[in-house]
Amino acid sequence: MTNELTAIKTTYFSLISNTCLAIIKFLAGFFGNSYALIADAIESTTDIFSSLLVLFGLKYAKRPADENHPYGHGKIEPLITFLVVAFLVISAVIIAHESIQNIQTTHETTKAWTLFVLGAIILWKETSYRIVIKKSKETNSSSLKADAWHHRSDAITSVMVFIGITIAIICGKGYETADDWAALFASAFILYNSYLIFRPALGEIMDEQLYDELMTEIRKKSLEVDGVMGTEKCFIRKAGMKYNVDLRHSRS
Repeated sequence: MTNELTAIKTTYFSLISNTCLAIIKFLAGFFGNSYALIADAIESTTDIFSSLLVLFGLKYAKRPADENHPYGHGKIEPLITFLVVAFLVISAVIIAHESIQNIQTTHETTKAWTLFVLGAIILWKETSYRIVIKKSKETNSSSLKADAWHHRSDAITSVMVFIGITIAIICGKGYETADDWAALFASAFILYNSYLIFRPALGEIMDEQLYDELMTEIRKKSLEVDGVMGTEKCFIRKAGMKYNVDLRHSRS
């Protein structure tokens, strides 16, 4: 299976996973009196749209090189990554806003059974992250990496909510908003991770030289060609899941 097909198949997995979890979280939040879980469901809903964007980008990047795009269409991948990061930021802002609103509103303590739902969600989202991040490394896909971090950020949010609900249940009256404070903290963490995803994608768009190990390997391999005495320059730029290399060598 090619890298492109592997990445597309992985994105379908993310799409189905996010859709199912958004429904589960909303129902658990509604019937379990957890505003933080409902905010978490909103984040999973934005994840659905970001997965659709990744899917579109990967399919577009598969197009072969043509007269107008001699290096192919891979550059759409970091552009899609920017949009996915935007969805992450939107998710964080929504969660922060909802958390602040709920902190200021008196509400019932969250039902204890929601902890079991959250525990299952955390395990599933962390497993999803590991599956998708592994595939992103195999395919060199920056947009797939961003999609993987959507799973990780979702897991982190759920962990924070789990801790908050546990505090609210154990401490009782006066701690009903503990899960909302936890969700607010998680939103800040999501914003930080958004930057970590954005930075390498920006480097890819700007053709930043970030591939020293690959460059060393290419120079070494070039010396195995008959007549090549050395390399004068070696520049690498990434386009989607592929690398374009400009190599100038000296010959005997």
